[in-house]
Amino acid sequence: MPTGLRVLVHVLLVVLGALVGVAGALLQSAWFPAGLLLALLGAAGVFYGGARALGARSGAFAPGAGWLLTVLFLTTTRPEGDFVFGTGASSYLYLLGGMAVAVMSATLGAPSQPGGLAARLAK
Repeated sequence: MPTGLRVLVHVLLVVLGALVGVAGALLQSAWFPAGLLLALLGAAGVFYGGARALGARSGAFAPGAGWLLTVLFLTTTRPEGDFVFGTGASSYLYLLGGMAVAVMSATLGAPSQPGGLAARLAK
């Protein structure tokens, strides 16, 4: 893949990770057990899909960075006193679970050997 296209895909993955972070932040507290699971599954799909699409760990780190920055921004309180995340267990499970899913997707999403399954490192 050409370098310019690869950079564009990374930027799009960062934006997609940010959108998934906003959607998950709103969804995780709406229907507590199902909403949290759906938000984490959506994040896992974007993280793992990015890693598989690019064939590199950076494909999972790019949406993970967008997700993390967005979620951390949404945890702060506003001057009006409004906030997105409450102080319940669901919010903490979403924050910690999303970070864990990003790390797992980066670890599992990239091929372990260069050149695919047929390549051997040494014999």
